Amino acid sequence: MLLLFSAVCCAAPVSNAISAYVALATGARADGGGIAVGGSVADIPPRMLAAYQRAAQQVGKHVPKCRGMRWPILAGIAKVESNHAIGRSVAGNGDIRPKIYGVLLNGSGAGGNTTVFPDTDGGRWDGTATGERAVGPFQFLPSTWDGVGKDASGDKTADPHNADDAALGAAIYLCGKGRDLTKEAQLEAAIFQYNRSGEYVANVKGWISQYTAAAKGPNLDNVTGDVRTVLETALAQRGVPYSWGGGTAKGPSTGVCCSPSGKSGASIKGFDCSGLTTYAYAQAGIRLPRTAAAQAGVGQRILASAGTRALKPGDLVFYAYAPGRGSTIYHVGIYVGSGQMVNAARPGTLVRLDAVDAMSGYAGGARLL
Repeated sequence: MLLLFSAVCCAAPVSNAISAYVALATGARADGGGIAVGGSVADIPPRMLAAYQRAAQQVGKHVPKCRGMRWPILAGIAKVESNHAIGRSVAGNGDIRPKIYGVLLNGSGAGGNTTVFPDTDGGRWDGTATGERAVGPFQFLPSTWDGVGKDASGDKTADPHNADDAALGAAIYLCGKGRDLTKEAQLEAAIFQYNRSGEYVANVKGWISQYTAAAKGPNLDNVTGDVRTVLETALAQRGVPYSWGGGTAKGPSTGVCCSPSGKSGASIKGFDCSGLTTYAYAQAGIRLPRTAAAQAGVGQRILASAGTRALKPGDLVFYAYAPGRGSTIYHVGIYVGSGQMVNAARPGTLVRLDAVDAMSGYAGGARLL
């Protein structure tokens, strides 16, 4: 089993693979959700991201008592409701085409609906006068939209099929009469109001945490040269899916089958841990061997006994089943400073920032630059 782990890289150990905090803070899945460098988001079209950011800034004009509205909250809702309208065209003015319609809420059971919702808009927003269906990237019922819809795009029409209008409407709806969304209970109440399901609340909160945590990128102001190249390259991959065996010196690639837990990377374009380090260091002209265990033999070794404070930005960070025995190294990340690393943690996650102690079995590092 150990041979299989180290041969491909890079599965987490069976027990205590990642801390409870990291599991909560990422909520990651293999279909996107991380933040890249430079204000872009790996799975959010730039025009949609701009709508979320603008809405978070504007909501105070409409709900002055609202506190704590942030764009990751809106992104978490939109991720679950419409996957950020991916697959649609988003015009410069925010109009989304083709329009996004939910299932007809006629109690048929399609899409999980069992309650009949009579038509309220004559088909103006949902395209049908035979009943009601949710619309737009935030999936508003027309009746709800009538109460929260505002014109954010400047065309004098509050349109739930417009990214700016819909994002502002969602912000207003979540704010209620003046919630403080910095308080966990009030944030949960706002999400629950959006969809009365505990599972839904947990799902959205996972995405909010993922966006929030990844958006807090490290300060690279004092990092220069090849080290900066490596770190910027690695950080730019945040949000790229983990793929068992994936990643080369040229970038993300489909992986292989299968991890010890049975997860295949054959249909996932992305990185495993050593694929990510291979790619990042290649941009600085350094060729690394493909596995984590082999990479531990390159450069100046930093012993685990020196502690994590001995690490410097750009160092490789290793983890082993039996620290002190190089042959049991199973994982590698890239240290960025302040106790954080860029990490392709395990199948089912995304490349992200993690605490160095998020993985078990710290086995020191290696300095190549």
